[in-house]
Amino acid sequence: MPVEPKLSHTAAMILQAIHAGQIYGFSVMEMTGLPSGTVYPAMRRLERDGLIVSKWEQASIAEAEQRPPRKYYKLTRTGRATLELIYRRYPLLEKMIPSSPARKA
Repeated sequence: MPVEPKLSHTAAMILQAIHAGQIYGFSVMEMTGLPSGTVYPAMRRLERDGLIVSKWEQASIAEAEQRPPRKYYKLTRTGRATLELIYRRYPLLEKMIPSSPARKA
């Protein structure tokens, strides 16, 4: 039987935001209402723990849109399994940050 993860509300919200399609740091901040000084360190810890992975976008894409490059995040298999366990601990999480219909399929 899997052990329930010991994650903070912040980490749970970030995992759910990424699952819901908010796949770069600023969009996670907008969705959760958390400041950058909270989001980015938490995302580094989640990546270190193997719950999310990141990848920088191609510089040419950012240059074409005249903005800095974005670092995109996605849940790992372990991250998705952890999120399922977290739903039992924080049952309102899915209602606070709903997943898009395409993500639930």
